[in-house]
Amino acid sequence: MTKPFLLVVDDDPQVLAAVRRDLRGRYRETYAVVSASSGEEAVATIRELKTRGDALALVISDQRMPGLQGTDVLARSREAFPLARAVMLTAYSDIDATIRAINEAHLDHYLSKPWDPPEERLFPVVDDLLDAWQAEYLPEARGIRVVGHQWSPQSHAIKDFLAGNLVPYRWMDVARHPDASGLMDAAGVDATDLPAVFFEDGSVLRRPEPHAVAARLGRPLSATHDLYDLVIVGAGPAGLAAAVYGASEGLRTLLLDRHAPGGQAGSSSRIENYLGFPTGVSGSELTRRAVAQAQRLGAEFLVPIGVTGLSIHDGYKHLTLSDGRAVIARTVLAATGMAYREHPAPGVSALTGAGVYYGSATTEAPVLAGRRVVVIGGGNSAGQSAVYLSRYADEVQIVVRRDSLKDTMSQYLIEQIARTPNIRVCPNTDVTGVHGAGRVEGVALRTAGDDASRTEAVDAVFVFIGTRPLGDWLPEDVLRDAKGFVLTGRDLAAEAAFARAWKERRDPMSLETSVPGVFAAGDVRANTMNRVASAVGEGSMVVRFVHEYLALT
Repeated sequence: MTKPFLLVVDDDPQVLAAVRRDLRGRYRETYAVVSASSGEEAVATIRELKTRGDALALVISDQRMPGLQGTDVLARSREAFPLARAVMLTAYSDIDATIRAINEAHLDHYLSKPWDPPEERLFPVVDDLLDAWQAEYLPEARGIRVVGHQWSPQSHAIKDFLAGNLVPYRWMDVARHPDASGLMDAAGVDATDLPAVFFEDGSVLRRPEPHAVAARLGRPLSATHDLYDLVIVGAGPAGLAAAVYGASEGLRTLLLDRHAPGGQAGSSSRIENYLGFPTGVSGSELTRRAVAQAQRLGAEFLVPIGVTGLSIHDGYKHLTLSDGRAVIARTVLAATGMAYREHPAPGVSALTGAGVYYGSATTEAPVLAGRRVVVIGGGNSAGQSAVYLSRYADEVQIVVRRDSLKDTMSQYLIEQIARTPNIRVCPNTDVTGVHGAGRVEGVALRTAGDDASRTEAVDAVFVFIGTRPLGDWLPEDVLRDAKGFVLTGRDLAAEAAFARAWKERRDPMSLETSVPGVFAAGDVRANTMNRVASAVGEGSMVVRFVHEYLALT
């Protein structure tokens, strides 16, 4: 099989030769390195690679060149190879061009000239980018294949599970993919068996649940110990941070999640305000790094395993798992986050998974090429999803009830949306209905002041409105606020029921609930700041309080 390609672009022959030499010296065993001395030559090379069916993993381009600039080259590479990582070579004076490239070409990194020594300033960057590319890229002829109906909720559930757990797969729409019927015939799979998951060894799972897919992939589904120092329920940013710090500090740590790591942040196409990532980072990439770090340090991770109940016996916490088994812990962290509330408009419930999606549903974005979509909501997650979907869809409408986005969305996103020609913001508007035969075909919209709704043809609706905490598995002794979010620390003192529930001689710790040794962090907690950095901070802090609690017991 042909090696994936690395493309270097620079009109300065000496710089071009130096970069090419360094990359070939480091990566020649795994990648083929090609070069171009102009933007036009680079675009021709990109087209040739695409036509031949080769893979392009990375483009490193100078910015200031005669003719096509580096920003244009990187944008063209994104169009042909959406997964290819984009790196710009700049002089210090080119910082404005770099910022423009981050916004317009979705730059992954920039390197200042000179980059010597490459062992410190070039290779670590390229290593990380290529690792991320390899995690997402799958050669056409190999790997897991999923055959199903595009607008099937069951197919969406399998794709969402695989993507959320960073498992590469190839999607084959039975109605459109030329190889789908032949693959089904060879395996004896008919339409009633879909979705079907085909593995490299020739085995097939028909209409599987995510749990069965996880088992077939060899993912651990059983705890290895009878007792844990810390069990974390929920693998979003808060849970992952707690797993990293808990395991690194010697706690026997178990992390459980009912779906996939990353939580809502993990499905974000691009997080641009997280410390240390000036070009932004995708939720999946941040999740991949965190999971690898937690597991390397010794944390156990079970998915998809949910928790249905928690009881306390002699200070020990007994968690009932979704498969009926139980796990015992000395301390528990509730980091299950929150979910978007179901939109009440007629038709939404019936078409969920068949064109209506809660959250970004990045697995569905590529099939929306040339189509029209609606994003409901005005928060950062909605904005990030709209920008991501705009790479594929012809038109993205952001529907919000407010006059504008300025009160609910970060300014950098508002500016990005304003610069994106195929995104349209519809203020003072609500979705009053969704319709379609087996899949979304249109929405009814009503603007404030209008007596009647108008109907527009669309192919998908992404919902980002309202949130509800996912804390139903916690016992009643864990006090919540009026909206169901878990109270911790000083917030507990204002509750009348606290005096009856809390029988310790000490005050609750900052992130401790009304049940001693049960902590909460992230979006499930009342009065938290709904930001990735905040959730990571709380998850890290919890480990200190766990140590203090264990020292008292």
